[in-house]
Formats: sequence, structure tokens, C-alpha cells
Amino acid sequence: MKLAELGEFGFIARIRQQATDGAGVVQGIGDDCAALELPAGELLLTTSDLLIEGVHFRRDWTGMDDLGYKSAAVNVSDIAAMGGTPRFLYLALGIPAELPLAELEALVGGFLAACSEYGTTLAGGDTCRSPGPLFISVTAEGSIPPGELVRRSGARPGDAIYVTGSLGDSALALYDLERGRTPDAALLARHHRPTARSTAGRRLAAAGLATAMIDISDGLLADLGHILESGAAGAVVDAAALPLSPAALARLQGAPELFERVLSGGEDYELLFTVAPADEARLAALVSAWPLPVTRIGQVTPPAEGLRVRDREGRTRALEPGGFNHFSGGGR
Repeated sequence: MKLAELGEFGFIARIRQQATDGAGVVQGIGDDCAALELPAGELLLTTSDLLIEGVHFRRDWTGMDDLGYKSAAVNVSDIAAMGGTPRFLYLALGIPAELPLAELEALVGGFLAACSEYGTTLAGGDTCRSPGPLFISVTAEGSIPPGELVRRSGARPGDAIYVTGSLGDSALALYDLERGRTPDAALLARHHRPTARSTAGRRLAAAGLATAMIDISDGLLADLGHILESGAAGAVVDAAALPLSPAALARLQGAPELFERVLSGGEDYELLFTVAPADEARLAALVSAWPLPVTRIGQVTPPAEGLRVRDREGRTRALEPGGFNHFSGGGR
């Protein structure tokens, strides 16, 4: 069956059959609006993201189930970056007429798989025909107690800089894809199916440990730059301390110049956060039982010192907080 035969409302009905209403959903898919309840006294967190074929993804590089999963996960990651609990997602699609129905259903299946993994509900959305590429627009809503909200702007000189997980896998995979090379499977998996660090973000916020936090979407340096700009601070990053996966280490062994991709490449979706010196022992106790690594990679400095990186030989160089920028002309 083709999408044209099923029709917009038939397609939406199929989505509705697959999506289950979770906690807080009074009215989900099937009406003009979703009607939702939040835990009493909690703030509403809302974020949105637009993925455009040819800009954010290529269908010849990624399966539609992976694309659907990633579309949800990157929005959950934004909720995690402020310490919140993800609750509701909305999916809007601009669909090329020639796109097979089976591929659309795979995309929705991947999206719903991510919803299930992160405890969220697909509560609504929209579909329309696109005269050009595939458009995917996602809105995510979450909540958080007011006193636990973590902003980008709280970093102060002396704070330590930490990151969850490992860095550079997605950027190294993209580098190889762009050059017609088949990436290592582990790197490619991190690019196609990133993990939103929702549990880690929530625990850090609840413990009151993160003075500032952001998820790494545009690149380590760019997103650290957002924290520094918001807090009027500088920083020094220790290159030797950056956590790298075995697959990334193997890729860099043959091409050490690609280490710059680890610094500036995006789509890690790890949490980058700062912690006051007096709280580092508490942080160590909190994360000691986590299966997720948490690594100290630098320190916040006075604003006049800017953003600097200390290399493996101990030399320090000043850097601009480069990363992905849609409107810079050069992109990455």
C-alpha cells in the first residue's frame, strides 16, 4: 500500500494505534490538542528541533528506524541537559510524495521505540506533503521542581568541568561517511542512535551538583563556549583527559589529526557540566556506582583567559569555541 492510498488520516490512525498514552495524558493523539497533566508544582520544560534531509541526515546513510529513534532521543537530551524528566513528545512530518509507506512506518517505529526507552509519550503532531526533502519536527516537554532547574549560566571560575560517556564517536563516523568510507560499526551506532543521558541529568539536578549543564550537540568546544558565554567565564580543557571509546582510539591511532574532530565535532549528546570544588567529593560518591563514566576534563577560569586547550605535551593554546553552525557559511 502507498501513502497516497492510505491518506493522511489513515496514516495518523496507524500511529495512534501504535502509540500508548502514558502517565499524565488526559487526551492524546486524535483531537485538536493534547490535554496533559504535570506533577504538582513542577515547571514545564519545552524544546523543539528540526531535522531536514540533506542538512541533518541522508537517507542513503541511515535507516528510517534509526532516524526516528534519533529524532526523539536528541530532544529528550535537551530535557536532560536542564535536569528534567522527559514526559511528552510531538512529531510533525513533511513527507515527500515518493517516500514509501514502509519507510514512514519504520521511522515512526523507531520514534516510538525511543519514547518507550525514555518513558515518554507521543502525544500529538502533524503530517503534510513536502514538495522537497523529508522534514522532521519534534517538540519535547518535560518537568522539573523549580529549585532543581540547571541552566547554562551558573559556571564560575574554579569550578571543575565534567563530561559523561565518551566523545568524538559520532563526529568520526560522520567524517568517514562524508568521504565514502565505511565507519567502524561502534562509531556508526553512536552517530545513528545516540543515547540521551536522561537519568544522569536528573540525578545531577536532584543532588544539586551541577552549577551549569548542556548537552553536546554542536561539539565540545562550541557547547562549552555556550556555558562560558552564559556565565561570563573562561576555561582550560585537558586534551589528555578527554574520554574516548576503544573504537575512537583505534580510528585516531591511524589518523591523529582527526583529534580536532573530537574537540569540535557534534552529536555526542553527552552531558557537559560544571561542579563547584567543594562538591567534587559528593559527585564522586554519586557516580561511583553508575555504569556510565563521568570524567573531569578541565576547569573554569576567569573570563579574561578565554577558552584554552592543554595538549598531551602540556602546551596550552587559545581556541575559538568552534562547532556546527547552520548560518556560518562553512558549517563545521
